[in-house]
Amino acid sequence: MTRAELSITKHLSADGSDRADKSRISCLQDRNHILVVDDDPGILKAVQRLLRQHDYEAILFSSAEAFKNHTDFESAVCVILDINLNDGSGIELRYGLKAAGNSVPVIYITGNDNPAVRKAALDSGCIAFLTKPFSAQELMEPLKRAGRHPRTRSNAPASLLRALRA
Repeated sequence: MTRAELSITKHLSADGSDRADKSRISCLQDRNHILVVDDDPGILKAVQRLLRQHDYEAILFSSAEAFKNHTDFESAVCVILDINLNDGSGIELRYGLKAAGNSVPVIYITGNDNPAVRKAALDSGCIAFLTKPFSAQELMEPLKRAGRHPRTRSNAPASLLRALRA
């Protein structure tokens, strides 16, 4: 946990004291949510099973639109994004995350290993680009790195911003 997160956590203690909220600290230290976006139900289930075997909790989205409505990126270790979704582009979703100030690491998965698509994905700042089918090890290696990935959170929740202004 960064000094800033500790500072914020202390500032938000319910009773007004400056002692840290231990449940908040635990939540940040034990982040294990992986957001998975793919329009193929078979891929979603397979990735969910694999993540569960490695003590991750998958939060599944079957469309770009469903993912766009998600707002809690604080507990996410990583986002696994299909590039070619029926209703949008995983690469565009990645740029949307960046524009909103979310620096959660992204792993792309795709059935299309086109060099131009690969370049666009890598240029967007992903930590891995995997072509389907991929092995469990190919997915787990970048997830381990994602857990250590430094992140900024410039889009703090409104309640946090209000508390900081007080």
